[in-house]
Amino acid sequence: MRLDKFLKVSRIIKRRTVAKEIADKGRITINDKVAKSSSDVSVGDTLVVAFGNKTLTVKVTALLETTKKDAAGEMYEIVSETYKENY
Repeated sequence: MRLDKFLKVSRIIKRRTVAKEIADKGRITINDKVAKSSSDVSVGDTLVVAFGNKTLTVKVTALLETTKKDAAGEMYEIVSETYKENY
């Protein structure tokens, strides 16, 4: 499954266009390699997504073409969530 589609279907990022922009800016890695929006995501992959002041690390547990809101959380497991402090 494409990275941008996974991020949208899993609801880590709400819109696919936003997921594509973030990926194409080099702010997402798959298994420690910088990923593009068209990169393939597989079960067991570790994704690191750098938002503005938050870095989210998740492990892919399932690939589903479509999900309901309450089932989206089953597609990944949060490994860590860190925040940058502004001074």
